[in-house]
Amino acid sequence: MVELDFGGVKENVVTRKEFTVEQAREILKGEVVATLGYGIQGRAQSLNMRDNGIKVIIGQENSGVHKRYYDLAVEDGWIPEENLFSMEEAARRGTIKQFLLTDAGQMETWPTVKANLKEGDALYFSHGFSIVYGKMTGVIPPKNIDVILVAPKGSGTSVRRNFVAGSGINSSFAVYQDYTGNAMNRVKAMGIAIGSGYLFPTTFEKEVYSDLTGERGVLMGALAGIMEAQYNTLRERGHSPSEAFNETVEELTQSLIRLVDENGMDWMYCNCSETARIGALRWRERFRDCTKPLFDSLYELVVSGEETRIVLEKSKDPDYRQKLADELEAMGKSEMWRAGATVRSLRPERQKPQE
Repeated sequence: MVELDFGGVKENVVTRKEFTVEQAREILKGEVVATLGYGIQGRAQSLNMRDNGIKVIIGQENSGVHKRYYDLAVEDGWIPEENLFSMEEAARRGTIKQFLLTDAGQMETWPTVKANLKEGDALYFSHGFSIVYGKMTGVIPPKNIDVILVAPKGSGTSVRRNFVAGSGINSSFAVYQDYTGNAMNRVKAMGIAIGSGYLFPTTFEKEVYSDLTGERGVLMGALAGIMEAQYNTLRERGHSPSEAFNETVEELTQSLIRLVDENGMDWMYCNCSETARIGALRWRERFRDCTKPLFDSLYELVVSGEETRIVLEKSKDPDYRQKLADELEAMGKSEMWRAGATVRSLRPERQKPQE
């Protein structure tokens, strides 16, 4: 591990320099990684591992709502009955079982997966949800297996794109249960094999608490809510859709957030006008102070299990997928995001470099 110093707070992380892909291959050479679920994370992680020379098989049903994922796996070069199987068959064959279905899907298929766990197997998660809230989900692993987690801090789409581009999404990792005495090697090898930029340690509890808070907060819920509030304020005061969208979303995604990514928030501020800096620094404190109680409440609801209860309750509805799709469609059809579609269509095509 490499020790990092975050202003006096020290943290050990795993990078690809001292834990190489070659080492990961050596550790995993006797394993069969069964990716159960060819959704967004399952697809990305399995393709990255395949490209890194790891033996991977896919478990994906070929019927109903699952058929499109099966067809996508075939399109990606997985071969039926060679390295593409039913969920049950892949679980039977795998020694490391990547349980990458949705949280509701994990509850539904857990009896099948549990029945195919052999002594010494590893059960792998990319989210601590099912384990941490096991009393509600029913996912309680047997004692004679390893239980490990690698959680990429980005969508599966980004996991794959960054890997292909030669970089990687940073991931957290954790060991919940070490039956074999080799769980730590297994989890680090898996983290490197799926193409992580670097790995930082966590626990199943901390991963799920931070993840549920982040998704409902800055990463998705708060981001969308704040954007909608600002856009609506501008529109109600006579600003055009183009102006409101550009000042709310387009400038953020196409300019400012890229500067933050490049060199930090302070550097982004230094690349804006003095008027912007003075105002932003003052209003930053106001937004921070008024939203901190909301984040405290959100975190407490996550830890208490209330947010999990709501998720599981909604996912039991037989048409919950359609209801989610309807909500997303309503968002997409709102004036703000229709304006976004128009603005994106007017972006100049990026020039290809001269050869």
